[in-house]
Amino acid sequence: MHPFDTAIALAPIDAHRSRGATTPAYANMVGPFGGTTAAVLLHAALRHPARLGDPIALTVNYASALADGAFEIDARAVRTNRSTQHWVLQLLQGDEVAATATAVFAVRRATWSASEVVAPAELPAPQTLPREDLTHRPPWVHRYDMRFVEGGMPSRFDGTEHPHSQTRVWVRDEPPRAIDFASLAALCDTFFPRVYLRRRKVVPIGTVSLTTYFHADAAMLAAQGDQPVLGSARGVVFRNGYCDQRGEVWSAQRELLASTQQVMYYRE
Repeated sequence: MHPFDTAIALAPIDAHRSRGATTPAYANMVGPFGGTTAAVLLHAALRHPARLGDPIALTVNYASALADGAFEIDARAVRTNRSTQHWVLQLLQGDEVAATATAVFAVRRATWSASEVVAPAELPAPQTLPREDLTHRPPWVHRYDMRFVEGGMPSRFDGTEHPHSQTRVWVRDEPPRAIDFASLAALCDTFFPRVYLRRRKVVPIGTVSLTTYFHADAAMLAAQGDQPVLGSARGVVFRNGYCDQRGEVWSAQRELLASTQQVMYYRE
């Protein structure tokens, strides 16, 4: 089994609850990588027999640091319409809520379609770029093949402020794995904290809320396979202990698969 599939594996308890566990392969500095938390919450809805359609939106609120070990997820479809379905999800450890989420699923139908965002200009192919040096990085980073065009983790944290926090990076699961909605949700959290890039200073940080909008349908994901995707992210505002970032994930064919925004806290 791929390490990612192990990380999001769930066993049913009853009609709404399932049980999972954290895995060392996706450990972060404190607790597990937040992308796998988002992915396993989405997976709970994806695998539910009442599921309708595919995800179009997911918001995860991280209530506390998730401890290593077992957890339970409560997944409930609170409203199902003709073509949309609304989910409320909770991740619990013991009697404590560690994360909450809402998800919207939909049955997509062929309609007029257009895009006003444009893929980044012609960039070097991923195979022409060196892999990111993962020495001294948390375990979860080793589960991704990252090849930066710009905006990788600074080589020195000397406190010299950088004018921007723009990142462009080719990334895929390591070892390679065909992309699906769960892994796409996790990929949307692989951008390093913008405050590290902007400040060139290591400070305590943590994601408060992560929202992902899925623009891909199943056919687009199938066409992507296990090819690297192109991630683009930039900070928006850094103010009074909180900052946010916007990101996009593009397919190898330059189709927008997902867009994402998250807010983080940081401490001086």
